[in-house]
Amino acid sequence: MISIISAIGKNNEIGKKNELLWNLPADMKHFRETTSGHTVAMGQKTFESIGRPLPKRRNIILTKDISFNIKELEIVHSLEEFDDLLKKTSLGHSLTGEARPDEEVFIIGGAQIYKLFIEKADKLYITHVDAEFSDADAFFPVIDEKIWQKNKSEKYSKDILNKYDLEFVEYIKK
Repeated sequence: MISIISAIGKNNEIGKKNELLWNLPADMKHFRETTSGHTVAMGQKTFESIGRPLPKRRNIILTKDISFNIKELEIVHSLEEFDDLLKKTSLGHSLTGEARPDEEVFIIGGAQIYKLFIEKADKLYITHVDAEFSDADAFFPVIDEKIWQKNKSEKYSKDILNKYDLEFVEYIKK
């Protein structure tokens, strides 16, 4: 199963100059808990903004740069290579090597990668950030209500560590 996970502002904003627009510990905790033990796939720019492989996850990087190489990462250069890699590894070997045929693969960004996968995804995990960011330069694709239906929703009120109200929403394809 292909899932997308992202936090987005009111106008689908996700970033500026390859950085997140916010520091929201509640969202980071949600991200960690949701993706831990699973495969995460991201673009090269997203990986470079994070600066290291994400622990307790299988990390796959999608890039057009054929010279990009980091030993502990799996790197693919096209959607076809990505599909082949997932098929070859049966999606699933968990971090302990146990077979996991129901493995959920999380697409974690950035904007170009989200655009590539939005039609292929089975599920969206979206943190709606109750704020607008006029200086954003990266955006999440529009979540078409004809295609996506809210499955679960949990509100989180802003607090001393989280500057904005949040809503954690799971969407499933209709």
